[in-house]
Amino acid sequence: MMFDSQFSNYVILTNKKTNESIKLDQRRVKIRENENGLMAISYVGPVFEIMDLEIFFEDFLNSEKLNIDICGTGNSIVSFRGIIDGKGKNLPQNIDHKIILLQEPKCLDPRENIQRTGFSKFKLKSEISD
Repeated sequence: MMFDSQFSNYVILTNKKTNESIKLDQRRVKIRENENGLMAISYVGPVFEIMDLEIFFEDFLNSEKLNIDICGTGNSIVSFRGIIDGKGKNLPQNIDHKIILLQEPKCLDPRENIQRTGFSKFKLKSEISD
């Protein structure tokens, strides 16, 4: 029995500056996230798709903003952190594996999305209440 799903079968990554996007087949995607909001998207696919993925990300800068739409659930803004080789010895020769690292904001209020650890507690005079 088949039913109509309101969700798509793709994870779509869109560069916020250029509006270019790439579609990843959700059947080949695994997404993991840690408590700090670092998301790892593992993508296993044919070499030609992995090449497209590498070309899409080749001019990205660290922390560059992009939208991620997971299966039609709506865009979320994330920061690009890097792409690494995830080759596994159990994969056939014509299959490749890449891991895309994205940083998700911890809070929806952009004024709160700043890294607090590792910085001094210096405050501007205007921030100190008498």
